[in-house]
This record gives sequence, C-alpha cells and structure tokens, in this order.
Amino acid sequence: MTSLTDLTIAGIRDGFRKGDFSAREVADAFNGAVAGGKALNAFLIETPEHAVAAADEADRGRASGELRALSGVPLGIKDLFCTAGYQTTAASHILEGFVPTYESTITAKLFGAGAGMLGKLNLDQFAMGSSNETSAFGNVISPWRRNDGGTAPLAPGGSSGGSSAAIAARMVPGATGTDTGGSIRQPAAFTGISGIKPTYGRCSRWGVVAFASSLDQAGPMARDVRDCAILLENMAGFDPKDSTSLDLAVPQWEAGLSSDLKGKRIGIPKEYRVDGMPAEIEALWSQGIAWAKDAGAEIVEVSLPHTQYALPTYYIIAPAEASSNLARYDGVRYGQRVLPDHANLQDMYAATRAAGFGPEVKRRILIGTYVLSAGFYDAYYTKAQKVRALIARDFERAFEQCDVLLTPTAPSAAFGLGEKSADPLSMYLNDVFTVPASLAGLPAMSVPAGLDAQGLPLGLQIIGKPLDEQGVLNAGLAIEERAGFTARAGKWW
Repeated sequence: MTSLTDLTIAGIRDGFRKGDFSAREVADAFNGAVAGGKALNAFLIETPEHAVAAADEADRGRASGELRALSGVPLGIKDLFCTAGYQTTAASHILEGFVPTYESTITAKLFGAGAGMLGKLNLDQFAMGSSNETSAFGNVISPWRRNDGGTAPLAPGGSSGGSSAAIAARMVPGATGTDTGGSIRQPAAFTGISGIKPTYGRCSRWGVVAFASSLDQAGPMARDVRDCAILLENMAGFDPKDSTSLDLAVPQWEAGLSSDLKGKRIGIPKEYRVDGMPAEIEALWSQGIAWAKDAGAEIVEVSLPHTQYALPTYYIIAPAEASSNLARYDGVRYGQRVLPDHANLQDMYAATRAAGFGPEVKRRILIGTYVLSAGFYDAYYTKAQKVRALIARDFERAFEQCDVLLTPTAPSAAFGLGEKSADPLSMYLNDVFTVPASLAGLPAMSVPAGLDAQGLPLGLQIIGKPLDEQGVLNAGLAIEERAGFTARAGKWW
C-alpha cells in the first residue's frame, strides 16, 4: 500500500470515502512527518491536536454519512493567515505572541469544508522575499539537493517557502499560499510542485496579514493541478468583509478539468526571452510549447511591450503599499512592544519597530515612504500606476490573439541559501516572469516540467484571462500530463 503521506489530496479524499483508511490514520501519518521534518524549519508552530480533532470529526461524519468536501484532509497554513487561538506572526518578531481571536475567511472556509491544520508554515517576513531568508525565525531549507553529492542548503523559494518545502517533503498534502509578485508560483517551481494565483478578488484577503493590498492574493499550493483545483474551490468566494472580493459564483474547477487543448491558442510573449536566459530554461520553454501543440493547441507569438518596466513598477508600488500597511505595527495593538525607560510614545514606536522589523522589511518601508513622500509621489508612485495600466493593457491586447500565455516561471532553478542575500537586486530578478501577471491581477499557475543539469526542479507558468482559472488549470493539466514529472527530493532530513 502506498504510504499515506505519498497520497495527493484527491487520493486522500477518495480513499477515505471508500473506507481504505480512517482520517485519524491520515492525520497521524502527517503529524509524524511534520515531527520528523524539523531540519527543514518549514513550520513555525505545529498543531497536531487541530489535525486530529478534524480527523476524528471526519471519521464520525463518515460513520453517519455526513461528508464534507475536504473531510479527512489535513493541510498546512502559511503563517500569514490569522487563525483563531493560534499564534500568527507573518514570520516577524513584531507580531511574536499575537494570537488572533478571529479566523481568516480562507481558513474558515477550509476548516468548514472539513480540513484540519497540521501547523503554521514559515515564510519570508511579511511575505517580503524570494528565498525565505528574511524570516525572523530562521531560513526554510528546501528538501531538494543538487546531484553533485554536496549538502549545500538550497532556497525553497519565497515568500511561501514553508508551504513549498512542506509539500515537496511530503509533510503536508497541500497548503495555503499568498502571491503578491510570484510568492506562490516561484516557490512551486523551485520545489517541483504546483501552485495557482487566482484572479485578484477571487479569494478573500480578510484576516490575511497585508503586504501590498492591490497585489496580494491567496491561492493553493499542492502536488498537482487537480489538488490545486480542489483547494481553490474551497478557498474562493465572495466575502462582504473584503471590499475587493468579487461577488461571483465559484466554478467547479475540478469537474471542468480537461487536458484537451484543441481549439485553444497558446500565446508566447516574445519579450520574455530575456538577455542571459539560461539555455536549460529556454529548452524547457521550447519543450512546453511542443507539449502544448501535442495537446492540440495552436501556438501564436504575442507581444507584451511594457514587460521590461514590470519589475521596477512592482518595486515602487509594492513597497509604497507596504509602508502604509505596516504603519499599524507600533507596539500598541499587536504583538511585541519595546518600552525603554522614560520613553514617550514616539520613543516606544521607534524602539518597537527597530526591534521588531527585519532588514528587508525596513528596506521596503524606507523605499515606500520615499516614493510616497511630498515632491516624489507623482514622479514615482503616480507614474508607476500609469505604467501598471499599460502593462495590463498589453495583456488585454495579447488575449485578443490567444487564450492563455505560456512562459517559464523563474529564470533559474533554486539557488543556495546565502548566494544572493547580499545583492537585493539580484534577488528581486527572481520575480521577473511572475510580476507582470500580478500587476495585471491575472490568474497564473506554475507546474513542474523538468529538472536542470543539477537535478533541481524547473517550472512552466501559464497566465490566463481575468476569471479564466479553468483555462489556466486545463493548460496546466496538459503540461503536467506530458511532462510526467515524478522526481522527488531524496530524504536526508
């Protein structure tokens, strides 16, 4: 019998319903995997009692014929989602000790569908990072290692690095992620799993710690496309508590899955062939195009002429919004408070923020404060918003010629921890292929498609029209079936 921790979410759901195993057996197996995976530092807190309680309820429900969509399925929750009664830190010291009295809408939906929680997953501090090296609670280490026999620790991607590492290491079957500029897709590519960022507004952001409000979007991460569809169905939906939530019915994405792309046109944006792109990324992209043709799709070249401005635009808008959002952390209402002797209120604010925020968060707050300051607002922030509108228009015109776009997810495979931490600009370039879709609010997905020369996973990205998650998932399924990606990290932890 396949190990329970090797099962996908669909495999757990269906096997549990058939009576092949109990939900308690599943919870115990994954709780054991979590307990045995501490070397990866993927979890900030473990919550075995939550997973067991949900499993016992699922077992009772099965006995009485009351099954829910995720009965018997335990999940990992990125520690950016507020969870009632469980510490929520956003991987920052400034929120250490903060225990929400309320549940985020996303976790409320997942738990309401029967899912249990195995623990809260590590991330880049306030979701700011591409390697999970900015967490105040230590780096997450990817379960993958290069095939040269070395033991150099590798980045699991960021900011959802705890989620990606935990799924790749079979410690959870699926997890929540958030994506502001690629924080679901890039870590998915780095660890050989799938992840989808839905259309902005599909999933409620209520109860999710804010980074950049016009960009942040929650989404699922899992082993394959079907599991992403299952989770997304149980995460999406209108929420009156979030003013950006879309009041639309949630499609049945799993039932609509089809890898037949006959009649579909796949766009290849020529501006994504950036200078210095590694040959193996180029080769993987060409292979992806061949797979799309094999699935029946027509390939068309399209142009996104403002692509080169996406990254600088993102790194003006996102820090600007972050500087505003993070102003609420002042030592008064949430988490940590530093109160020096004889300090006044301003002294307490300054001491709390100096002690609580990490270097990358401070860097982005300073950038954001600068671009929003008097005299520079129009020169930077207003201009960036105009460029953002041009980038979104590029996509609108491209989608007049095609149904979805196919691109690489990241410009490289996973890099070693510490290799880029001294060069923020080099780190920011990791998001060069994912940021444009975020600025336009489009659904986009990464699926594992191959290995590089060092035996590390590489991903392909599918970008869709607004609200066309089904088209993205279907193209992702077509790639997934043809790639036949079965590689997994050898267990060393």
